[in-house]
Amino acid sequence: MSWGFETDPDFQAELDWADEFVRTEVEPIDLLLDHAWDVTDPVRNALVGPLQDVVRDHKLWGCHLGPELGGPGYGQLKLALLNEILGRSHSAPVVFGCQAPDSGNAEILAHYGTPELKERYLEPLIAGEVMSAYSMTEPRGGSDPTGFVTQAVLDGDYWVIDGEKWFSSHARFSAFLVVMAVTDPEAAPHARASMFIIPSDTPGIEIVRNVGVWGHDEATHAYIRYHGVRIPKDHLLGERGGGFAVAQTRLGGGRIHHAMRTVGLVTTALDMMCERVVSRRTRGQQLGDFQLVQEMLADSWVQLEQFRLLVLQTAWKIDRYNDYRKVTRDISAVKAAMPKVLSDITGRAIQIHGSLGISTEMPFGKWVLESYHMGLADGATELHKVQVAKQLLRGREANPDLFPSGHLPARAEAARQKYAVVLAQVEAHVDAPVDSRVETRA
Repeated sequence: MSWGFETDPDFQAELDWADEFVRTEVEPIDLLLDHAWDVTDPVRNALVGPLQDVVRDHKLWGCHLGPELGGPGYGQLKLALLNEILGRSHSAPVVFGCQAPDSGNAEILAHYGTPELKERYLEPLIAGEVMSAYSMTEPRGGSDPTGFVTQAVLDGDYWVIDGEKWFSSHARFSAFLVVMAVTDPEAAPHARASMFIIPSDTPGIEIVRNVGVWGHDEATHAYIRYHGVRIPKDHLLGERGGGFAVAQTRLGGGRIHHAMRTVGLVTTALDMMCERVVSRRTRGQQLGDFQLVQEMLADSWVQLEQFRLLVLQTAWKIDRYNDYRKVTRDISAVKAAMPKVLSDITGRAIQIHGSLGISTEMPFGKWVLESYHMGLADGATELHKVQVAKQLLRGREANPDLFPSGHLPARAEAARQKYAVVLAQVEAHVDAPVDSRVETRA
């Protein structure tokens, strides 16, 4: 195993271009758009479309996709470096064709879709022509998907779906939904559900309301009822009863991609803190000269660097093993650490900016609330901590002795026994008469 922290010079040049492009061309349109995912908005299309073409020309479009799907196949580590840049901007992931939840849904279709489904749904999705939604969580299901009750019943050549789904983000903008429903209620808990693809214009889909979240102007998280929604039998993704396996295909990538973008967002918060403390004076001194301010800056930088290295190492492992299941502990650790890093550093940025920091004229309040969103999206923080702990304990054996294996008196006694012969020889040599020692040396 070799370790290195240098980026390939050719790709670094692309990152430098992306950094400048996002700063000068993409970030300004964040202030002009209601929602970058709304493909029905003519202003959005007029602003975003030309920028997407520029990204395609630079071969940075859809970097989460392999070459077989029209992407450059850079892998997760390079994607992490790019996503750090994109994370600064609301619109940038859409401009670069790697936005959630579409990136995860594309992975599902790529792995489990039939050739016909890929042609109908995957190709326009990865081309940026349409958006999609992931409809999994239920009002009563919470963090336990084994409690889902939305059902899909096979009726001849059609599946008939009935039930409710909660927080199906971007459903209002979507051309299709990826939906989990119970197909075998009597099966083992993790074999009851299956995954389906449903066109958004299918009769029986009712968006009860679009739910908003604090800090965002538009309500984009749909509360949906499915009333006898009929879809063709071939719209099943993967095997019947394999919904949980299909879900993990997208959730692993989604979690690490959120973390990559969060690195960029937090870096922006730290940069804004640094600018503030060298720009303001109080009590005759620059704000950055006060030790408590310096402590906030130092704590923020250390916290960010620790998180960034964890994200990059996890991305490297995903590339190495090419299997999310082998990196579940790392992904869960990243997911669990992410909300606190975002909340802590953004909170310090608010404090340093004073009353301006808590005003709606700065973005910090939105980012603090986003940290709570990150603590819930794709699995609650507490569940991921449990996953990390379970992985750490897997294969561990109990110590049968009275005291722990690290008990110092027991370890010292074991060491004495291990080196008893050497110690005895040394003691005998030390205790020998002086003349004998001299004669022996002679």
